[in-house]
Amino acid sequence: MDVSIDAITNNIQLALAPVFLLTAVATLINAISARLARSVDRMRAIQHRIQEGGIQDQEMLAHMMKEANEAKVRGRLCTAAIFFDVLSGVFISLTVLELFFFQAGAVRSLQATYVIWTFVLGLMSFMTSLSIVLGEVVYAYRSAGWNTPFPK
Repeated sequence: MDVSIDAITNNIQLALAPVFLLTAVATLINAISARLARSVDRMRAIQHRIQEGGIQDQEMLAHMMKEANEAKVRGRLCTAAIFFDVLSGVFISLTVLELFFFQAGAVRSLQATYVIWTFVLGLMSFMTSLSIVLGEVVYAYRSAGWNTPFPK
């Protein structure tokens, strides 16, 4: 095990390179969480208005029920995206640990295939999360109340 300052610096640089991807993962989790919160708040507001019983127009009531269901679907999509984003963070973190221990010489039996697989799985999870977020954004746009019936 090489304990020179140059070797330690090199090991830390190699292990921390994927950490920049973790920053992107954390940023995406923050953005998705905000979308999830808005969707949940909207669903609660609609349900509250429906439960108050002040809506007499059946067309408006049906529209509000549909919108509440759409908010529920959006919430599920956001939750799935967060799941894959967290999974990505776990895989990337494992990659960082593997690289650090491998470069530091602490683990001799570690094979490069572990590093490759955890990194690839991390990227695949991140891409899955991004794809779900894209689907949620498109769904949110399509389900926006463009055709909201107004009371007569």
